[in-house]
Amino acid sequence: MNKTTKVSIDQEQTEQKGNWVLKLGLDVHYRQVTVAMQEGDGRIKAVGKMGHDAFGNWVEKKLKAGFELYSCYEAGASGYWLHRDLAELGVKNLVIAPKAMGQDKRQKTDRRDSSQLCDALDRYLRGNRTALSPVAVPTAEQEEKRALIRYHRQIMADRSRYEARGKGLLCAQGIEVGGKWWQPKTWKELKTHPRFKSWMEQALQAWRSKLLAAEVEQQDLRRKVEALAPALLPKGVGAYSAVALEYEMKGLARFKNAGQISSYTGLCPGIHSSDGRAKEASINRCGNAAVRWNLVEMVWRLLKWQPDYQPMRQLAAELVKSKRAKKRLVVKAARHLAIDLWRLQTGRSTPEALGLIMQPTAKAK
Repeated sequence: MNKTTKVSIDQEQTEQKGNWVLKLGLDVHYRQVTVAMQEGDGRIKAVGKMGHDAFGNWVEKKLKAGFELYSCYEAGASGYWLHRDLAELGVKNLVIAPKAMGQDKRQKTDRRDSSQLCDALDRYLRGNRTALSPVAVPTAEQEEKRALIRYHRQIMADRSRYEARGKGLLCAQGIEVGGKWWQPKTWKELKTHPRFKSWMEQALQAWRSKLLAAEVEQQDLRRKVEALAPALLPKGVGAYSAVALEYEMKGLARFKNAGQISSYTGLCPGIHSSDGRAKEASINRCGNAAVRWNLVEMVWRLLKWQPDYQPMRQLAAELVKSKRAKKRLVVKAARHLAIDLWRLQTGRSTPEALGLIMQPTAKAK
């Protein structure tokens, strides 16, 4: 066999192998999946809409036919269960950050979205890593713990709404009250107020019952969350905040370097650079919003409990007076704190080297 013939055979085998690769763009909804597919380097075709069970059967048939399947769908309300099911079948699936599909926003359908996802997946697999932005998929345990934290926050938000509605009703009658009008002592005083009307009591009593139930439930949930905290934490970080940060970031240990940590927090400044000139802008707000406010809240506590910690020194010394400048320093400190917490958890540094004072959590005392 001459060299030319061997090259031709190798190319033919490569082409045949490529034809057995199937790329899927999935527009996932609660009841159905809209599928677009590309076989090898062929054109993108619309498969259509299928229920989840029918889609699973369709995928199994393609795998049994010898296809190697790649797929992607957008993160969101659909969660990660489909990703886990596809991975179990042997599909190489990506969950990606949502983005606006298409240039003409007046034309948006599930069919168009699935086709554009399939096209982006093809470009991503060819080496264009900006075509898609894959997100980290939490483990089942991480998702369970994160759901517990988010449920606690929902209960707290409900409690705030109930409290505000009752306070609004009282204010409308000229009755000035503090924040917790529903507490037993304040509630007893309210009923003796000269402007308090009997018709108000029914609505207020309903809000009060919900508030008291929410207060009991949120306290129980908070104890469960805090029980997940490590035995030692930097003074001022707080058990609840540490657990919320860990599970909202889907595990600090998964990050490989400090740049990835900074990027995920969304606390990095934006930049406008052209013709050799650059200007920093506001933070890019990428990643998880809950992570950002959690870190900022930690910084304000550390300002009280650890003023000698390096990122806190400028704030503690009050070298800047304007509110805007202080916010910038807080953002910088929050970004630095996230990196240091990652270094501690992964054993890349020690509390002594970072200048952090550690203390046992409540459960370890």
